[in-house]
Amino acid sequence: MKILLVSPHPNSKKSFLNKLQYPSLTLQQIAGITPREHDVKIIDERYKDIDFNKHYDLVGISCLTYNSLRGYEISKVFRGKKIPVVLGGYHASLMPDEAKQHADAVVIGEAEYTWPKVLQDLQKGKLKPFYKADKIVEPEDIPPARHDIGVYTLVSEAIQASRGCPTGCEFCAMNIVEGKRFRGRPIDNLIDEMKTIKSKNIFFADASLTINPPYSKQLFTRMKELDKKFYCFGNVNVLTKDDEFLDLSRDAGVVKWYLGIESISQENINQSGKGTNKVENYAKAIKKIRDHDMFVCGFFMFGFDNDTLDIFDKTLQAMYSWELDEASFSIVTPYPGTRLFQRLEKESRITNYDWSRYAEGNLNLKPKGLTEDELIEGIKRISGDFYSIKNIAKRSINVKGSNPINFLIQFASGMSTRHFYKTEKFA
Repeated sequence: MKILLVSPHPNSKKSFLNKLQYPSLTLQQIAGITPREHDVKIIDERYKDIDFNKHYDLVGISCLTYNSLRGYEISKVFRGKKIPVVLGGYHASLMPDEAKQHADAVVIGEAEYTWPKVLQDLQKGKLKPFYKADKIVEPEDIPPARHDIGVYTLVSEAIQASRGCPTGCEFCAMNIVEGKRFRGRPIDNLIDEMKTIKSKNIFFADASLTINPPYSKQLFTRMKELDKKFYCFGNVNVLTKDDEFLDLSRDAGVVKWYLGIESISQENINQSGKGTNKVENYAKAIKKIRDHDMFVCGFFMFGFDNDTLDIFDKTLQAMYSWELDEASFSIVTPYPGTRLFQRLEKESRITNYDWSRYAEGNLNLKPKGLTEDELIEGIKRISGDFYSIKNIAKRSINVKGSNPINFLIQFASGMSTRHFYKTEKFA
């Protein structure tokens, strides 16, 4: 069969800066599950338009919440041409009945055990409405992603070493879709897959590489042989205290850690259920990472129940005192299917059910300690301050081992992020 795999994007405007965004992996993973007898094409709408005049035997669309409506639009066009469409991804997994209204079949959860059945049933003319595995996928059953197709970004490609997250934050759906049990893929399999990646830079699309430190240490030891640069998510609880972990990750080629700091309020952290975070350890963890010659990007959210007007200046002051290299800012978003969505719906605090607004720059809940305008203006102000041209240049100059090339790379990265926040409609 000729199979088209699509990642929708609601904004049809293509930008060179899109090529600097986090690389996508999901469609390459689905292609990796697909038997090689089929001809697979991948289109990520961030980079390339869909040619609706081409014929396919099957179209698979993977959606998050923010791009689900665009996914439904794409599905309508292909189904109008009598081409069967299968929807999957986080949104379809959390809202399968809704997704089924726009597709011939819906894949719920992980696809390794179900996608081959979809293809077999379609060829037999017996496609079922829903496909859901009766167990979580064992790590040895996860094949390598197809890195020979679907590569659009200039700077990096992605890989996934593990599945499952035991933390279970209130605002996150990961352990609903992937389960709570940590499952690390066989390390030999990962190293072999990394060798198929042409890019010098590899982004780990894992919940965190600090969930199971012994596993990650073994992986880091093997990664040294590859001579590549790696970018990983990690949690404060491990990065605060495990110097061996940091040594091994640096020696393996890890150059940046993404920390889900979320909030500088311990009350917010406790309410969200992020047991890995102790606010008192933030400064120590960041210093340790930077002392090991790796960058730190902190992820922050605003709109938690305990946020008041002073949260913005306090956060900005903390970020500068920690000497963060980069930061990511978003508004707390009640994604459907999460415990946060369920709680806020009971409290009648969800203000919008237009899924196209469920990007992290839009406000879809009633804040408790702030007005809506205060929340939006506060996040605009601190993102503009942190990513002012002056501060971008200052951080770029202060990069350890700085030379003109490193300065330009860091400055260009900062300016790209500045452009994103200048054009992102916090509303």
